[in-house]
Amino acid sequence: MKKVGLTLLTAFVGGAMALGTYKVFEKKYTDNMSFEERQKVYFTNNPLTVSSAGSVDFTQAAGAVTPAVVYIRTSYTPQSGGRSQMDDFFGDFFGQRMRPQGPQQASGSGVIISPDGYIVTNNHVVEKADKITVNLNDHRSFQAKVIGTDPNTDLALIKITGDNLPIVKLGNSDDVKVGEWVLAVGNPFNLTSTVTAGIVSAKGRNIGIIGSNQGDDDDSNPFQQQPSRPKLNKAIESFIQTDAAINPGNSGGALVNTKGELIGINAAIASHTGSYEGYGFAIPVNLAKKVLNDIKTYGSVKRGFIGVSFTELNNDVAEKLGTNKTTGLYVNELVKGGGAEAAGIRTGDIITKVEGQPVYESSQLQEHVGRMQPGDKINVTVLRDGAEKNFSITLKPEATAPKTAALSKSAEELFNKLGASFQPLTKEQKAKFNVNNGVVVTQVRPGRLFYETDIPVGSIITNINKQPINSVADIDKAITNLRNGNLIITGYYPDGTSFNNMFQVQ
Repeated sequence: MKKVGLTLLTAFVGGAMALGTYKVFEKKYTDNMSFEERQKVYFTNNPLTVSSAGSVDFTQAAGAVTPAVVYIRTSYTPQSGGRSQMDDFFGDFFGQRMRPQGPQQASGSGVIISPDGYIVTNNHVVEKADKITVNLNDHRSFQAKVIGTDPNTDLALIKITGDNLPIVKLGNSDDVKVGEWVLAVGNPFNLTSTVTAGIVSAKGRNIGIIGSNQGDDDDSNPFQQQPSRPKLNKAIESFIQTDAAINPGNSGGALVNTKGELIGINAAIASHTGSYEGYGFAIPVNLAKKVLNDIKTYGSVKRGFIGVSFTELNNDVAEKLGTNKTTGLYVNELVKGGGAEAAGIRTGDIITKVEGQPVYESSQLQEHVGRMQPGDKINVTVLRDGAEKNFSITLKPEATAPKTAALSKSAEELFNKLGASFQPLTKEQKAKFNVNNGVVVTQVRPGRLFYETDIPVGSIITNINKQPINSVADIDKAITNLRNGNLIITGYYPDGTSFNNMFQVQ
């Protein structure tokens, strides 16, 4: 019996040591994994038990997903000089200017995709945020930081500090079929943990909303389909369209299949009222995987470009261009030194296939390229002089302007936004305000930052972003390099009262 007991004790101790060693190496190993690889480890140890894709019983899928869809609240400093239609209306009506009072707030949704707290949401949910609060389904609350954003896809990756958090399993949006049942999970109208059901209405939708001049919250603004025109391939839209009810506040929430797998991130609606009218749009998860892994690994998206601008063909466009081809992408212009030019693509070619698959919509090419890295190769077929030709294009990184030129332009634009003129302080003025440095505001232009924030003529500016100011050249230098887009102006009003104002600069 003693030998048996000793054997069992030895086995137990050995097993515990092995498990402890495994856990140490597991954490070190998973730190370098992609989100999809991390999830495979997670769901191997925590398998899902849900209904089949063909079932109309959504209870198991909803139960599996809801704990990992979070409510996001943000607060932000209003844009300097920003005026809403309501401000203009009431300001004109009462004969006075309206100004934002204190921090503004907004809300949206997010999806936990890693047990250690990584969350995917929309860029437009967090892009202006000074403070981000994440509330879980179990009422726990966390402060989140932005890891990175990608305005070209309207995606953002944020993180909270936690362990063993519930997650939603990443699915495969390529396998999504038009007509299959889906669930939209989010927090519309501040109604947390709301689940709605519908079907996939269409795939590969390009609705011209990313980068458009619509309002700040895509959910609450109707989109207008843009006319066909030459476009540079930066905004990537290949939405999954669904009739599952999506409303303001659903932004960044989950679109899942009946297995409980994430197939899309809810991003926009088509509406004339700002509320649900039957059409919602989600970013395909296969596109999101690439973007999110890049953000986590590199801090930004490493995106390859073909180097063409094109027009999507239809009957009207074909007639204007004098071609009888009514499908495909007409090449309008080549980027000098770009991948397409190097491969032999010419202006006037019509891209008809990508990787052997016919191209009917611009979104097909955009999404495919959006999943690739600089240096990757893509095979395209073009129609030229009545015959099809195949080309292998090596994607190149986006060309950027020299850093100094970009910063100079930014400083000039920002200086104009200040809307003021300045003169160095005289000895008398320095003595009056008891300062050693500064400039005096000699002119304020209506509609600009100084006007909207009541920094009047006669005010003294002593520091911008903690840098001493003595001249216009000092102002140019101070606003050239902004940290996190923040502009901090310190000084004195004409009556001697001090101020220290912070603005978010876009």
